[in-house]
Amino acid sequence: MSNLGIDASDGSGSFTAYVAEPEGPARGAIVVIQEIFGVNPGIRKKCDAWAAKGYVALAPDLFWRLEPGIELDPDVPAQLQQAFDWMNRFDQGKGIEDLEAAIKAARGKLGSRSVGVVGYCLGGRLAFMCATRTDSDATVCYYGVGIDNLLGEKHAIANPVLLHVAGADHFVTPDIQAKMHEALDDHPKVTIFDYPGEDHGFAAEMGARRSEKAAELADARTAAFFAEHIG
Repeated sequence: MSNLGIDASDGSGSFTAYVAEPEGPARGAIVVIQEIFGVNPGIRKKCDAWAAKGYVALAPDLFWRLEPGIELDPDVPAQLQQAFDWMNRFDQGKGIEDLEAAIKAARGKLGSRSVGVVGYCLGGRLAFMCATRTDSDATVCYYGVGIDNLLGEKHAIANPVLLHVAGADHFVTPDIQAKMHEALDDHPKVTIFDYPGEDHGFAAEMGARRSEKAAELADARTAAFFAEHIG
């Protein structure tokens, strides 16, 4: 485990990404996109888990333009509120530029053959944007918020996309889920899995939000998806 410095494509500076590497040759790389809580222990744990499966995994610090190194705990009310404040100030367009730079770094500096993207919450939305605006080879979105506002970009999806949708997500209500299904169910590159009764954040690595059975099922599906498309 280490940190990798990545230059921003707009020349405004550089940011770090937490990197976990496998013991042997890498089968590919996976960019792990943070929630609104920054690159915290849960996100680093996800990177470590991907490294154990043979991938180079990196989680870029997307809030660096606001303040580098933000790490928050969603189970602490004051920190939860801080996370929403950071999210409201976050420039998603710049975030995609930084993710594109991270994908490029994964391909170049880390010598990866192909690069997948997986994101959670805010990261789930950004992952969908990566699928439509970058050259990521495969993309997974966990309970992405606001994807219904991005459905007009679905024509730009060129590589496989997997969406995990929490049926009882209080940020993604049933009417929004219906719009996502209506727009994407017939897309040849998109697969949607629903998790009835599960709430937002059910696949968090730690904390009160985690729902063990649903998290294990979703993560197994993600692992199979990347095994098929990354390498």
